[in-house]
Amino acid sequence: MPSPRAEPGDRPQQQPAPEALESWLAELGLDPGPRTERDRIAAWDLALDGRRRRGLPVTLILDPSVGLIVWALLAPPLGDGLRKTYRTLLRWNDEYPLAKFSVTGDGRPILAVELPLRWLDADEVGLALARVVLIADRLFEETRPWLWIGGRIPDGYGHGEGSSTGERLIARFAPRLRELLEPATR
Repeated sequence: MPSPRAEPGDRPQQQPAPEALESWLAELGLDPGPRTERDRIAAWDLALDGRRRRGLPVTLILDPSVGLIVWALLAPPLGDGLRKTYRTLLRWNDEYPLAKFSVTGDGRPILAVELPLRWLDADEVGLALARVVLIADRLFEETRPWLWIGGRIPDGYGHGEGSSTGERLIARFAPRLRELLEPATR
């Protein structure tokens, strides 16, 4: 299979240094926290608050063979009923282009967005993070039963002060993510 044609403005396929990604995160108003490195792969853990979903665990994985993987943990490990969950994740894979839904080996549902090296820059990292937060917000009602027993939101959940980093990302990238801001049609 021939390799895809480079488009005008494509950047060279060279992995940025982990320090560059940390700088981009700082530009986006995010604290990357400590970096973990192994076998030329670097990773950072973030927690992002959306408009509805709070404390969304997000891991950024900078891999020289892929680019950047933005990996969001939608819920803790699911018990029984995985068949229904798989159907739900497959439906979401169809409904949300540029996002991948799957289940980890220990049963945790995840959402991932991948950025190839040729597109990897500060703007695309911010766009991917905003996409993850918006999708998690949009799926909040459907994922509540995965997060809490009976889907009951704990008292005090979502009563933080001011605008969160996730909300600032949404505001910044909203013009490019309009499809995720429109009411769901189902």
